[in-house]
Amino acid sequence: MLRRLAVASFALTAACAGQQKTDAAAGGKSVPTEERVRITNQPPFDLISCFPRELKMPEHNSQGVVLGALLAARPQVLECLVDPKNRGPAEATKVSVKTTVTDQGATHAITGENLTPEGTACIQKVLDTQVQPAALAKGAQPVEATIPFEHTATGLNSVKFGINEGSDFTGAVRLAQPSWCDCYANFKDKVPPALTAKVKLVKTQQTPAEVTFEPSGSTEGDQLAACLQPKIAALPAKLSSDELGFSYRFVHFNSAAPEAAAATLPPELRFLQLDLVRTQRAADQAIADGARTPAAQAFAEVVDRYQKTKNYKLFDELESKCNTLVAADTRVTEALTGRQATEQAALAIAQEMKAKDAEGWTEAEAATQKNLDETVKELAEAQKIATQDKSACPKKTYKK
Repeated sequence: MLRRLAVASFALTAACAGQQKTDAAAGGKSVPTEERVRITNQPPFDLISCFPRELKMPEHNSQGVVLGALLAARPQVLECLVDPKNRGPAEATKVSVKTTVTDQGATHAITGENLTPEGTACIQKVLDTQVQPAALAKGAQPVEATIPFEHTATGLNSVKFGINEGSDFTGAVRLAQPSWCDCYANFKDKVPPALTAKVKLVKTQQTPAEVTFEPSGSTEGDQLAACLQPKIAALPAKLSSDELGFSYRFVHFNSAAPEAAAATLPPELRFLQLDLVRTQRAADQAIADGARTPAAQAFAEVVDRYQKTKNYKLFDELESKCNTLVAADTRVTEALTGRQATEQAALAIAQEMKAKDAEGWTEAEAATQKNLDETVKELAEAQKIATQDKSACPKKTYKK
């Protein structure tokens, strides 16, 4: 599916200008020739690496809460694996993260296949920064959660050096993007437009001879291009031939942006953007479900005490614990409502594209419809449980 959607246009070709060959059959005349070079290393960039989400973490932890926090960090973990120094020689890299939360806070144990020490350090930094659930109460049983991350190196999600000199330069551009967050300051909750930069390298210069951007069609896009241009122009460049010109296609996503933020993207890119948002909605749901678990247990415990003792003095505690449970139920239904909105938006795109390309989009439409149907079912069940919990809350009555 992704093979069809994913932006095969990233693998661009460019002409090596300025080279001449002598064709003996042409009577010794100099005949201009065009050398085709496949320029790779142009994977999309997710702005969540610049502007991580501030998750609403509950006061009490459970395995679901920790899993949700780990899932929310998935884009930053995979960003670590874009850089070839963080991966071994194999195409596939598998990472397993085990997070343990105690009364001292959270620790993360990282293991993996095809993961270099630099890759481990990069992921460790992401987790130490982004996944810090609240410490447990003194003496509480540790909470543990394990989650896998998998990455297969392709031109759509990673950089590979040594293909050719043009691709080496574009790889350097892509790896530099996370350090150019100042250029993306206006897009913290939006998705920037795709941009195309024309780059010219020459043998005699150690930086690009020319970097120009095509008009983006928007003021914000042109401002972004103006910010990126000098940064690209300052990168080191090495060329053994006389001259090389090619295009760099900047495609941006933003996992932290709302569904409507990608309205200006082409449908194929909007669909991929929504797939990233789907992961964040799943993280929200996991955190909400995980927060409900201790709330339900706390309410059940005080109900059990009341049923055994019939002590009316427990009323205030019953009311408080039940209200906490109802609030947790609300967070669950809100998370599922957000997930439903994402699935509905993705389905609309899949249906739109299927009308134009049935073969390419039938599978995507079916999978998205299934996701939506499951979400609708889960939301209805969560709403039912929320209603039942609310009706179970004790109510004060006053008799004359």
